Amino acid sequence: MSDTLLLVTGLVIAIGLIAVIALLLRKQPAPVDPAAEQRLRELNARLDAMGSWLQNSHTQLQQTVNTRLDAVSQNLGESMKTSTKNTTEHLQQLHVRLAVIDSAQKNITDLASTVTSLQKVFDNKQRRGAFGQGRMEAIVADGLPQGAYEFQFTLSNNSRPDCCIHMPDKRHLIIDAKFPLEATTALENAKTDDERLQATRQLRQNLGKHIGDISEKYLIKGETQEVAFMFIPSESMFAELYDEFDDVLQKAYRAGVIIVSPSLLMLAIQVVQQIQKDARMREAADKILTEVGLMIGDVQRLKDRVENLDKHFGNVNKDIEQIVTSAEKILSRGEKIQGVDFSDDTVTAQIIPAPMTRKLGAGE
Repeated sequence: MSDTLLLVTGLVIAIGLIAVIALLLRKQPAPVDPAAEQRLRELNARLDAMGSWLQNSHTQLQQTVNTRLDAVSQNLGESMKTSTKNTTEHLQQLHVRLAVIDSAQKNITDLASTVTSLQKVFDNKQRRGAFGQGRMEAIVADGLPQGAYEFQFTLSNNSRPDCCIHMPDKRHLIIDAKFPLEATTALENAKTDDERLQATRQLRQNLGKHIGDISEKYLIKGETQEVAFMFIPSESMFAELYDEFDDVLQKAYRAGVIIVSPSLLMLAIQVVQQIQKDARMREAADKILTEVGLMIGDVQRLKDRVENLDKHFGNVNKDIEQIVTSAEKILSRGEKIQGVDFSDDTVTAQIIPAPMTRKLGAGE
């Protein structure tokens, strides 16, 4: 736009200079020449027309430039508003996502703290035992009613298993919640074949000793069941034992010790619950038979009374039918009397007794 204005302005100035130079170079008035004066007048008219045209063009150009500048300013303002709005929305979305990220980071931090605390629990032997004991107690308490089990129950040999479930045959089912974590952790963290071999040997030794202790302390003939449960509070550890230590599991089976995970213990507790329920049903069988006999007697009496009630309803219906028949006869005779319509037949009047005193015949 500025280049066009400069070009037009230069053109106007050039034309003005040409006119001035032409006037200066004019010769002294010569004898009047009508043709020259005519041409001069035409030249002046053309110069005036060109000046008017240049002025109009300048004005039009300025208006066009102003209009376009206004349009550009308006478009620029709208673009700035749109950009500002989009930027604000993007910043808000970014703030929301940052808040989510902060929340996730906090959860990760809390989880790391929990894992660290759990690691501390497993590192400490007493805490580890309390952890396994807690999981086992929660499973047992959730599946069995009060009185069907007892924690830290004392047996006749003064041993105190972690849990004792009272079975219907008066023999207790024992659950032990201890497990050798040190050797298991060493086996998981083993990096060389020698370390793995040593950790495997140590774990097999610890499991064998623990199985022997359970079999010796908690399996008492006539007092406890023939098997006892060794509870392992980790499904992954349980799977590792079944994959790598089949000989230990066979030894435990021969010793009457069954190794169970949390899921298997829950299943066993459900079986025990059903056994106890069946035992209670068998104990209450005599009472149930007595109650069934009494209930059958009540049903028989109810049947007799319903039959008697049905007979009464039948008699009442029959009496109502006889009453309706008598009413129809009375109505018919009243209509004959009203119409003075007496036949020659002699009709013997009868006294109709009360329905409940004597039942009317079917033809009366």
